[in-house]
Amino acid sequence: MPRPRRIDAPGYPQHVVQRGNNRQAVFFSNRDPALYLGLLRDCANEHCCSIHAYVLMGNHVHLLVTPDAPGGMSRMMQAVNRIYVRHVNERERRTGSLWEGRFHSTVIDTDRYLLACQRYIELNPVRAGMVAHPGDYRWSSYRANAQGRANALLVPHSAFELIAADVESRRCRYAEFIDQGVPAGDLAVMRRALQSQRRLTEPLVGSEPFRAAKGI
Repeated sequence: MPRPRRIDAPGYPQHVVQRGNNRQAVFFSNRDPALYLGLLRDCANEHCCSIHAYVLMGNHVHLLVTPDAPGGMSRMMQAVNRIYVRHVNERERRTGSLWEGRFHSTVIDTDRYLLACQRYIELNPVRAGMVAHPGDYRWSSYRANAQGRANALLVPHSAFELIAADVESRRCRYAEFIDQGVPAGDLAVMRRALQSQRRLTEPLVGSEPFRAAKGI
């Protein structure tokens, strides 16, 4: 069966997931997440992509990205992965790729889905039982988005900024939104969307006019 054609949709945010080969570890020390995020910041700037949220887990990463140029997100991911793998392989004296292959992505059309996706991403360490609260996890965007910690990688999406005009109120309301958790229905929809990569068939993830316009 041919793999799904990747959707190139400049200007639309996308939920990106990249997993390690056979779900094996891709980060081996605290140096590695820091290296990955630094590369992501540089490559996002170089390839005209805005990063709105992220979480780095032991064997995979989630990103919320808006590419501003055709092909920008693919070029960004290829550049990050190529440089990161080279650094890790040299240090660990290993060969081959860390990643299972192509990253998975799904286009996000609605503000509701964007915020739901951002919450889904930042709650990953809690769902995995790694921490009790997302603010306890170092390698995610939660501390910046909900607590105001400086983070040069992140560019807030307009849907996030519309939560409240005042920055402190926005952070407070977003933290409350996170504390509600991810409804089971939203969780199932997002997982199905990532698996399909292009068939966004449920109300949470896309409108009919959007799918028709993009040929999805």
